[in-house]
Amino acid sequence: MRRFAFNKINTKLALTSWFFDHYRQEPVISSAEQASWQFQIRAATPADLTGIAQIIAESFHSQDGFWGWAFPLLRLGIYEDLRHRLSSPAPHHVCLVAIDTTTGLTNNLVGTVEVGVRFSDSWIQVGKSFPYLSNLAVHPKYRRHGVASELLLSSEKVSREWGFQDLYLHVLENNHHARQLYFKLGYKAHKLESHWNTFLIKRPRQILLHKHLNIDSFI
Repeated sequence: MRRFAFNKINTKLALTSWFFDHYRQEPVISSAEQASWQFQIRAATPADLTGIAQIIAESFHSQDGFWGWAFPLLRLGIYEDLRHRLSSPAPHHVCLVAIDTTTGLTNNLVGTVEVGVRFSDSWIQVGKSFPYLSNLAVHPKYRRHGVASELLLSSEKVSREWGFQDLYLHVLENNHHARQLYFKLGYKAHKLESHWNTFLIKRPRQILLHKHLNIDSFI
């Protein structure tokens, strides 16, 4: 993966405008239009950074009360973290995006996920590296229309092409919709995470999920 050069002046102006831009309500989409949606999965580019950060921020951070004020700052932090990862890529790292190509456009970003390789960890009790999924997020109006499934299947394909046969990810214990999707696609509970701050601030626990990637499904 090549390194990307950024125009510092244009990037700063764009980020300043975007940082203070308020969330805009999306128009209502009819069920007939939803049924005809077509999606393409590809690797992210620098041009996708703004859209990716917006979708991740909306998926994992509230915009109510105090968090509504902090939302632009959280979104900017996500943007900068991802920009750094794309400009200095690890040997086994890719950020995938889902594009709605129904209207023929190639920049209508509707979902994203990152695939990276982590090394020996107490999670799996083995001394080897393993692929791990993070930041799976879908635009609110495109949820439950197959976008997350397509991103997961593409991630599995990437992992298999890298030479791995196992894939891991975390899901919150109270995220029932996500758990249902993962179990439907063959993921199994590997470990229930329990930390001291889970009880102190009443955060939901995380479940480490695992899927063995059957070689037959890639032939």
